[in-house]
Amino acid sequence: MNKKSCVILLLGMAIGLATYGRQVMGEDWPQWRGPTRDGVWKEIGIVEKFSAPQIPVRWRAAIGSGYSGPTVAEGRVYVSDLQTDPSPAERVHCFDWKTGHNLWSYSYDCAYKNVGYMAGPRACVSIDDGRAYALGTMGHLHCFDAATGKLLWKKCPELDYKIRVPIWGIASAPLVDGELVIVQLGAEGACLVALDKKTGVERWRALDDQASYSAPIIIQQASRRVLICWTGNNVVGLNPVSGKVYWKYPFPPARMIINVPTPVVLGDRLFLTGFYDGALMLKLGQDEPQVEKLWRRQGTSERHTDALQSMISTPYMEGDYVYGVDSYGELRCLDARTGNRIWEDLTAVPKARWATIHMVRNGGRVWMFNERGELVIGMLSPRGFHEISRAKLIEPTTDQLGQRGGVCWSHPAYAYKHVFVRNDRELVCASLATDAHP
Repeated sequence: MNKKSCVILLLGMAIGLATYGRQVMGEDWPQWRGPTRDGVWKEIGIVEKFSAPQIPVRWRAAIGSGYSGPTVAEGRVYVSDLQTDPSPAERVHCFDWKTGHNLWSYSYDCAYKNVGYMAGPRACVSIDDGRAYALGTMGHLHCFDAATGKLLWKKCPELDYKIRVPIWGIASAPLVDGELVIVQLGAEGACLVALDKKTGVERWRALDDQASYSAPIIIQQASRRVLICWTGNNVVGLNPVSGKVYWKYPFPPARMIINVPTPVVLGDRLFLTGFYDGALMLKLGQDEPQVEKLWRRQGTSERHTDALQSMISTPYMEGDYVYGVDSYGELRCLDARTGNRIWEDLTAVPKARWATIHMVRNGGRVWMFNERGELVIGMLSPRGFHEISRAKLIEPTTDQLGQRGGVCWSHPAYAYKHVFVRNDRELVCASLATDAHP
């Protein structure tokens, strides 16, 4: 074999091994609600039914309080928290996914001012192209080398932007798109800001809206890529490269800004739901980037709701149906064409104000992590909710909410056939592979 053939063979072996290792490790969960921000988990070889009432934990890592869910990329797990002693500071952590060993942590002073529910950071750390982007409760934005934790650049609210922090803090996870990282800051004249992801240099700013807690997404509409953001005042569609506004639909709050769920898109339908302000279904124009209202439903109060009035949980649409969690934990199915309720189920989570379930689809099943720290495998259809299996994963804690013995409000991450979830004391990892649940 000549030298050239040897080089080609070695190169092929290296590529093959890298590909094999990637297949063995599985799919990343690098940002809010997964690889494409749609709550879809595509891995196979996942357990059909739990074999015990408690899911065995692979590892535990001590952390502080926070609402931000973990994210997973390139064999590392990221999460942020709040440290109060000896002084208030937000921290960003990175752990080895197999062992839970802390690879690096970064801390910065951050005293919360005029913020309710002070348990810690809200936004997931977003990972892209070897960089980690962390957005804090007061609007601090840091960019790190994802492997080493080296700080590459940062933006400080008191220096770079006049951020109008909403009552529950800055919460919208950074969105990386191409060469930009897009954040909803709610700053004066800059509700949305796009920065060069490598340098932090501002590329565009848009809107003077107040910030909401809802994370932006990017969709295809009328042969264009459209950035959709539900701000504190409007639902807007923008050009993600330039920040140009394509369309704006007013959706002002009746009582207060409390829109948390991410907008949900299926085909030409765009669905939004809020605790006080009810449900709104918009039709996305397919010839031009524009919208029109299909229907709006709102109850007399957050206790007496109509259609779906979600607090934290992001719904999902399938076919002509919407599945979501109402203001007191009621799991519901709606007719997407009218908003009419098809059914309601009260078994997925105990009924309580703001009761939460985070839903992720894997094949024909839905994985539901509820605020009691339980992982539920189920199926949702217009015929109802069918529970397949349920097991405890982690204990609720009281920093996020002091009522009902505490809660688990952070969205889990699903990667490498494992689930990663946190409370206010620890981050845990558990296998969901078929061979781990005989």
